[in-house]
Amino acid sequence: MTSDPKRFLQAAAAAAGFDVVRVTSPDAIPAAGARLAAFLAEGRHGEMDWLASNARRRSSPTALWPQVRSVVMLGLNYGPTRDPLADLARRELAVISCYAKGKDYHDIIKGKLKQVASGLARTAGAEVKVFVDTAPLMEKPLAEAAGLGWQGKHTNLVSRRFGSWLFLGAILTTAEIAPDTPEADHCGSCRRCLDICPTRAFPAPYQLDARRCISYLTIEHKGHISAELRPGIGNRVFGCDDCLAVCPWNKYAETGREARLSARAQVDNPPLAELLALDEPGFRARFAGTPVKRAGPDRFKRNVLIAAGNSRSTALLPLVRAQLTSSSPLVRAMAVWALRQLAEPAGFAASKAAYLPGEADPAVRAEWQGEAAA
Repeated sequence: MTSDPKRFLQAAAAAAGFDVVRVTSPDAIPAAGARLAAFLAEGRHGEMDWLASNARRRSSPTALWPQVRSVVMLGLNYGPTRDPLADLARRELAVISCYAKGKDYHDIIKGKLKQVASGLARTAGAEVKVFVDTAPLMEKPLAEAAGLGWQGKHTNLVSRRFGSWLFLGAILTTAEIAPDTPEADHCGSCRRCLDICPTRAFPAPYQLDARRCISYLTIEHKGHISAELRPGIGNRVFGCDDCLAVCPWNKYAETGREARLSARAQVDNPPLAELLALDEPGFRARFAGTPVKRAGPDRFKRNVLIAAGNSRSTALLPLVRAQLTSSSPLVRAMAVWALRQLAEPAGFAASKAAYLPGEADPAVRAEWQGEAAA
């Protein structure tokens, strides 16, 4: 190994475009497995069954790779150029989480990680493995243990230097590297992140119920979204930045430097009308290469229709009505809900008389009849 692996990592990480790098040991998060087990036992993971199926492997990096001796955690700043909450008041716009407006961060970070890891493998004579958010690895507790930041009351990582805006990547290696000092919790008595949540997704500080989280609902959840939660979604159509953006530590944050993460014009909170008019090829063309593509056209249109229903804009009614004949029951159901929010009672009744008799899907019929689960 080189005489100073830390110095090598600092130089290599900076050359690859990372903003921060720290090291921790694979046994640095002994309580993480128990916290995950409690989260799963409460059912707070919702439909994210992959969390439960890989729970044991997530409990420790050594469960994922027994040969690991050090965990290198790297952060890439993606600080937005403007307030992510500003467009929530502009109900005619579709608000997309700021992380998803540019190129998919998985692709960007993985390339950078490979660059750093290959250099570490050569100089240290060690084996390496790289991970970006898709493997059974608990990145946020590891990042806290390595000193990149701390997990705030909203369970996300907070950095004194970068606020809420760090993408994380990990390099597991067989090299023995001295660990850095963990970061302390600096939340104090602040609870802004808890209080701002429109759907009350935090049962208590440091606890998240994903089933009520707008990010989960608009990205991970595959089915119908509970009628109780739809008003709180507002005009957010992919993800939610509320608890991140309100954190006081963002006053120290800087705008991200990675150009490929910059918001594309067509993805930067476009008008709802444009998204309602998108067909499947249009969806795939518009969001190609961005995280938004993960939702798929039907789930995304579901989200857009909820936002349309919350918009109070009767100008959207023709576009909403056009979705009543969608081939997707998921889309049709939310079109009915949006129509109910926007149309005059007589207009809704006329549409119901025209469409309900021929509707075969039970969930869509329930929406027409106003019987959707709360």
